[in-house]
Amino acid sequence: MPKFVIEREIPGAGKLPAQELQAISQKSCGVLRGMGPQIQWVQSYLTDDKFTACTWHRTKRLCASTLDKANSPRIASRGSGR
Repeated sequence: MPKFVIEREIPGAGKLPAQELQAISQKSCGVLRGMGPQIQWVQSYLTDDKFTACTWHRTKRLCASTLDKANSPRIASRGSGR
């Protein structure tokens, strides 16, 4: 499966309390579980104003659909090109 890097702007993300970060993560994981085995989370990174996730999706369209279902603004979505 192609690997995608998804970046989401979340102003002040690096300063959010642990409970709020956990809620964001749980929402994202719930969306992925709901979309079935054709999507897999790999790893996430957090910076001051950005949340970056590495995932495996069967298609770029499926990757974009994941963000739409999570109601998350995206600033970039890059794939491995497979």
